[in-house]
Amino acid sequence: MKKLASLFIIVGIVFLAIFGYQYYQIQAAGQQSLEQAEQALSTERFSDGDALDVDEFEASIGDSIGLLSIDTIDATLPIVAGTNPDELDKGVGHHSSTAYPGQNDQILLSGHRDTVFTRLGEVEVGDIISVELPYGTFEYEMVDSKIVDADDTTVIGSTAPDEELIISTCYPFGYLGNAPDRYVLYAVPYEE
Repeated sequence: MKKLASLFIIVGIVFLAIFGYQYYQIQAAGQQSLEQAEQALSTERFSDGDALDVDEFEASIGDSIGLLSIDTIDATLPIVAGTNPDELDKGVGHHSSTAYPGQNDQILLSGHRDTVFTRLGEVEVGDIISVELPYGTFEYEMVDSKIVDADDTTVIGSTAPDEELIISTCYPFGYLGNAPDRYVLYAVPYEE
């Protein structure tokens, strides 16, 4: 009986070590992406002395391209081009088939509920969300949210000529394992 108890303790320690190491890697990747995004914003804001234009902006998958800020949950998060697991481990992913701010169409940002979006459910209608890219800062006001099935892709689609920011993450927030649903937040350009 003592051998079995010792085995369970050893297995538990191994699992904790693996989880701790993975958590550390994700946190380090997120911090590195945040630093790269801040660097990109400070050095790439101007091209030949003129402000960048939205049509001049280009990003490669995996690049840290900007910052997503939500003051009500005290979040400043790096935005990374792409939504594959490697990109989502670094921060908030920009879905490559959608627009960038200023292009008058749908912008889709996604992230993990257990890293960058642990408090996304606390954002309320009327809260302001800021997206900063090398060519400008854009503010959006949350107008709605909903829960959809994990396989539901109907939330992705053109909204042209109306600009709309959509932020998605797995749901429920405290769920262990692969979550069955997605939390989808809708925001529109903020007008004072």
